[in-house]
Amino acid sequence: MEKRQASKRRKTNETMIELTYSIDGDGTADLTTDVPFMTHMLDLFTKHGLFDLSLTANGDVDIDDHHTTEDIGIVLGEALKEALADKKGIRRYGNAFVPMDDALAQVVVDLSNRPHFELRGELPKAKVGTFDTELVEEFLWKLALEARMNLHVIIHYGTNTHHIIEAIFKALGRALDEATQLDPRVKGIPSTKGSLS
Repeated sequence: MEKRQASKRRKTNETMIELTYSIDGDGTADLTTDVPFMTHMLDLFTKHGLFDLSLTANGDVDIDDHHTTEDIGIVLGEALKEALADKKGIRRYGNAFVPMDDALAQVVVDLSNRPHFELRGELPKAKVGTFDTELVEEFLWKLALEARMNLHVIIHYGTNTHHIIEAIFKALGRALDEATQLDPRVKGIPSTKGSLS
């Protein structure tokens, strides 16, 4: 089977993102970004989703981490959509619960070609180190929009903000791994409409 992967590049006056994403990987991450917290989270996403991800991201972090984090979400979403092609034979839906010490997060996805994002639950603190935690929502919404998927994130509970976000990114990897898997029982496109693209 041909490897399902895509390479994307985005250059603006604010950021420069280069990314290669492979659905059928083994969890290998080669990440260089100006946002260390996102580097850590994307490493977890890649490892637990068993993807391969090569990413270089530089941006105007002298202002803040917003543009770089947002644009990584945009480019990763574009790559996921392209790598899936016509989506023949995929499971389409994925669901994962992941605990991280005090925290429990759930991520549910539908690779439906209908972008929608829901986040239920709160992040207790506005910052983890120097990282603005509101950017987690920004990243996830742009990922869902560009991948054209339903993405529902539920924070069931947790007190440590780092642990909650870590659980989200691990669950995101596992849910997308499930949804992108090829199921030999699925004949063609898994939709009564006959199209998911």
